[in-house]
Amino acid sequence: MKLTKRAFIKAGATAIATLPLSQTVLAANTASTNPPTNAKTLELTNISSNSTPISKAERVARIQKAQILMAQFNIAAMILEPGAAMDYFTGIQWWRSERLTAVVIPREGEIAVLCPFFEEPSIRESLQVGDDVRVWQEHESPFTLIQQILKDHGIQKGQLAFEQSVRYFVLQGTIALMDNMQHTSADPITQGCRMFKSAHEIALMHKANEITLRAYAHVHANLAIGMNQQDVNRLMSNAQKQLGGSGIWTMALFNEASAYPHGSKQAQTIQAGSTILMDCGCAVHGYQSDISRTFVFGEASKKQQKIWQTVRRGQQIAFEKAQLGTLAGAVDDAVRAYYQTQGLGPNYQLPGLSHRTGHGIGMEGHEPVNFVHHEQTPLQVGMCFSDEPGIYIPNEFGIRLEDCLYMTENGPSWFTTPPDTLESPIGKISPLNATLSALLPLPLSTKEETI
Repeated sequence: MKLTKRAFIKAGATAIATLPLSQTVLAANTASTNPPTNAKTLELTNISSNSTPISKAERVARIQKAQILMAQFNIAAMILEPGAAMDYFTGIQWWRSERLTAVVIPREGEIAVLCPFFEEPSIRESLQVGDDVRVWQEHESPFTLIQQILKDHGIQKGQLAFEQSVRYFVLQGTIALMDNMQHTSADPITQGCRMFKSAHEIALMHKANEITLRAYAHVHANLAIGMNQQDVNRLMSNAQKQLGGSGIWTMALFNEASAYPHGSKQAQTIQAGSTILMDCGCAVHGYQSDISRTFVFGEASKKQQKIWQTVRRGQQIAFEKAQLGTLAGAVDDAVRAYYQTQGLGPNYQLPGLSHRTGHGIGMEGHEPVNFVHHEQTPLQVGMCFSDEPGIYIPNEFGIRLEDCLYMTENGPSWFTTPPDTLESPIGKISPLNATLSALLPLPLSTKEETI
């Protein structure tokens, strides 16, 4: 999917890119404290309390950018359901049910929200932009409200765009009333905005990644023989929570189960020489982290050491390949070419790398675009990705290292710097990059912290 046309870039340089961010906001979202030497005594105190949520002004700028893109792509209006996109533009944090709540963003003018009558007070609690909230009663059709909203904006023909996760009955019910309108994908609008992160978004993601990395240091220091995956997941979840993370998720895989990228139901306990693969993350004000670490409990075998170092090299190859203008698919190709020289693969075959090298990340853990073969989107400033070229050996073990990166004017920059050895397997909290001047003005600390 080729979405970064010149029109996208021009639009991206407007609304969000030019938003001023105060020194206070940036400092609050990037402040860090030095971890204690002994991780076992790590004080798991909230380090996200000074992080600042996305403001009303930022959401207004996002809507303005969306409307610029809508004009360029000849889209009359866009429909959103509850989820990350609705939150991104309006602040509304809601869920989906058979009762439709939706947002209509016209190409010109103010947005409108429609919801069940009895939900209006709750919807308004998180709504940050606009005050046009229209309600429907249980015996009424919400689609007639969408029709009326469009009519009030002078929209009765043209293209009506639906965000990619909008359910079919919503599209069907709306279009059935719009004789002179055609439905189309809203991806050029939503992805044209969300794919390119602002300074504030980068700072929130940096804090989320810091929380997850510090939690890993705590967990690694407290691993013990006999622990099962539930013990380790609980330890990691509690650590991220105490450090200030929300929306926490964890996965711990031991021994042969580590060769399954997303796990196994088999019982697992830590023994001497166990491979311990973890994939964990959290959110700060809705922005995600995603970090994987692989440990060996006790002394590692020569094969564990070799595969760990091969993965680390693959991760670095991906990072170095991820330069501005490079096609995202070429990052994946570079890793697989290296792995093949090591007798792995080829392509997605095992032993080797059976999944993509990385994925986009932001408000959702997985967002477009991906580091995957054939992906033709060129890398641009503000894009964020995971870098996770694992190696999996069936019936033996798997190794995955995953750190996220963001694109700056000078190329890729780590949120967290990967570890270099299996003996010191945590890594570092990377400084926020200060070379994002055009899109991401970041007068930030250049300090790198070892965990």
